[in-house]
Amino acid sequence: MQIAVVGLGLIGGSIAKVLKKNTPHTVLGTDISKDVIYKAKLLDAIDAELTDERLSICDMVILAAWPNGTVEYLKNKAALIKKGAAVIDVCGVKSEICKQLWQVAKEQGFLFVGGHPMAGIERSGFENATAKLFEKASMILTPPKGLTIETLENLKAFWMELGFGNVVITTPENHDRVIAYTSQLAHVVSSAYIKSPTALDHKGFSAGSYKDMTRVARLDPNLWTELFMHNREALLKETDALIDRLIEYRDALKENDADRMKTLLRAGLEQKLAADRKDVQ
Repeated sequence: MQIAVVGLGLIGGSIAKVLKKNTPHTVLGTDISKDVIYKAKLLDAIDAELTDERLSICDMVILAAWPNGTVEYLKNKAALIKKGAAVIDVCGVKSEICKQLWQVAKEQGFLFVGGHPMAGIERSGFENATAKLFEKASMILTPPKGLTIETLENLKAFWMELGFGNVVITTPENHDRVIAYTSQLAHVVSSAYIKSPTALDHKGFSAGSYKDMTRVARLDPNLWTELFMHNREALLKETDALIDRLIEYRDALKENDADRMKTLLRAGLEQKLAADRKDVQ
């Protein structure tokens, strides 16, 4: 296949690299940075730069841009997409993206499927992209209604070929509901946690807990603001619920209520164990 990768940052660059490493497909790539395109060609992460002419021959287009850029790019280039081609985005929100781009795809005669690879590190950019990023990771797909089982199986096989451990099929709404908790809330908490003045005194007093809590505070404020605003309602619900739970712990401390604290901690432990059991099912 001729595969286009639009956006050669951490995720798009890693997709391009693993495509070149694991598959015989031809990879055409583009990025807002000409230097990144040049570097990707130099390192054989892509076969050639993606142009409008080359876009029209692509069998698959992978959009690895931010949410607003994803929508803008596909709306602007929709008429150039080959009829019957598969277009998949890989940004971190799905409802608003799919709502707009399913319609664009229907009008232009190609397939659009929302996607989100559950992989990443705290550093961004092509220089941090690696063909190993997706090993054993989960790939989430949010297809339009009515997509055939055969097409879904082909899409699943494609992502498994890139090293993913499993492919989850769900709706855009369910994706955004769960991701608000598993990813976005974690970034909010990490950002808020690191703002304590005590963080500057952590050296010599910190180990795994501190590192785990602060790792994703090393984020791109522009990207994550865009992601948060696109998923505002779901993230707001999770944030409010967390605040309510934290108040319970604070009140137990304030009232010097050891029994209440023990009950809260035991409930948290039981929830963690229940979640771990589901992981191995």
